[in-house]
Amino acid sequence: MHRVTVVGGGLAGCEAAWQLALRGCKVSLIEMRPQKMTPAHAGGDLAELVCSNSLGALNPDSAGGLLKAELRQLNSLIMTCADAAQVPAGGALAVDREKFAGLITAKILGNANIQVRRELCAEFPQPPAIIATGPLTDPGLAQVLREKLGQDMFFFYDAASPIIEAESIDHTKVFWGSRYGKGGADYLNCPLDYEEYSRFYSELTAARTVMPKEFEGEIYFEHCLPVEVLAKRGPKTLVFGPLKPVGLIDPRRGKQPYAVVQLRREDVNSSMFNMVGFQTNLVWGEQKRVFRLIPGLEGAEFIRFGVMHRNSFINSPRLLENNYQLKEFPGVCVAGQLAGVEGYLESTGSGLVAALGLWGRLTGRDVQLPPETLLGAMAAYVSRPNSDFQPMNANFGLLPPIGENLNKMQRRQKYSERSLKKLLLWAKNLIL
Repeated sequence: MHRVTVVGGGLAGCEAAWQLALRGCKVSLIEMRPQKMTPAHAGGDLAELVCSNSLGALNPDSAGGLLKAELRQLNSLIMTCADAAQVPAGGALAVDREKFAGLITAKILGNANIQVRRELCAEFPQPPAIIATGPLTDPGLAQVLREKLGQDMFFFYDAASPIIEAESIDHTKVFWGSRYGKGGADYLNCPLDYEEYSRFYSELTAARTVMPKEFEGEIYFEHCLPVEVLAKRGPKTLVFGPLKPVGLIDPRRGKQPYAVVQLRREDVNSSMFNMVGFQTNLVWGEQKRVFRLIPGLEGAEFIRFGVMHRNSFINSPRLLENNYQLKEFPGVCVAGQLAGVEGYLESTGSGLVAALGLWGRLTGRDVQLPPETLLGAMAAYVSRPNSDFQPMNANFGLLPPIGENLNKMQRRQKYSERSLKKLLLWAKNLIL
């Protein structure tokens, strides 16, 4: 029986541990929380979400939807628990974050092949092992990785959105609805006219922010910019971004607002709402002052303010082979955001692929996912030579071209059909 160490109890680590355990491996899952907390986590449950509670698009012809379909096809633990903890969110899959983490924790603790060790890992693990400590890797372990791998860690900043108590929202000024009516009336919408938006914009761009530490600088991931950083690119940037009003009609006025702030359910009881697209690095007092300028949020009570934290990732193209295995340390993998994939389910997928690859190595099987799948394409992306490497979300641009003269929608459908067909054939040929 093979014994494997998985360092990190986030999405990638839990998925990796689960997949290895299903295949008969004895897994030691090391998670430092709650013995040692991070700047962003609140509790000790495994797989706690610290940013948005949305896992992205459900549409099967979108990259996010295809990734979910691939994970379901491979019996992903994270997808199973996400489906069970789902809350209404239009065309997206959002979860009750406490229920979600609770379900995953219970599944992991209930698996006889997994031993959870609540301790800080301060050493480079012996093979076979998977390192999936995530974007908030403990500084001590990060230093060990720098010394062992011979490469500096890169980093970027990620920001979490505020969460508001539902009862504090003025429902006379907001309305339920999803853009173009897709998915039902799943969002609370705060409409702003031109004057309201102008005042909000002026205060937002002038508000005080948390100063980064001297050694950190200001480096942001482009797809998760703080709302105040995005706003400073121009007065209409937010109107064409997270505050876009298209597809939404304010029933009180019978027309489309100038801008809309959307609120998404955080839990199944609709007692908490997340400010969509409002990742922020404003100091807490400024968050309360500025965000209460939004119609309907004048008396908002904040259950959690937005926070910003440093996210670390390695120079994967120089360090990793396909399947997330380290070139110079056979039998040791790096998965999750530490490996340079960006997003909850992208991290989940990397943990799954790393686990299958490591299991294949231990049992003499060739476990290489088809490049036509998003899971296979993401593994290839992080290991491909790249002098300007940055974390990447799942997207159709990672896939080999279809080679047919099709419009955008037809091409996406073909990508999805090809991927799932290839994955099904691959899974059938793999002896589990």
